[in-house]
Amino acid sequence: MFRFERRPQTYANHAKFEPLYHFVAFGILVANLVWTARNVFASGGLEAWIALALALALLILFFAMRVFTLTVQDRVIRLEERLRLERLLPADLKPRIEELTPRQLVALRFASDAELAALVRDVLVQKIEDPRAIKRKIQTWRPDYLRC
Repeated sequence: MFRFERRPQTYANHAKFEPLYHFVAFGILVANLVWTARNVFASGGLEAWIALALALALLILFFAMRVFTLTVQDRVIRLEERLRLERLLPADLKPRIEELTPRQLVALRFASDAELAALVRDVLVQKIEDPRAIKRKIQTWRPDYLRC
């Protein structure tokens, strides 16, 4: 979100955490929920219950926003990777692009162009479903600095 440094990306460090989102905003929302829940038990008034409902709604919205964002990102990645595969795969693998699951496509985005065909073949032949296993097989990491 607000970080602009680009350190070399690898399997070990590719997961993205935004401190303002994952720690600060989440912490504030949890503290707000705890505080309003305490107020419900202390006063029990209608306003305290309304505040608790709003605190819960904000926390639900926080998680829903993340899910919606990642869903859109995954759809874009699937489209990008299908286009990339059409361009880079040999003729015998092109008809099999549709066999790749969304999770496999998302994991394959980190593979370099040079190793993509061999990796796709391995994924399809060995039926590798686990994205982490696919990512661990990547020899030359293709960084994705624009992920959510």
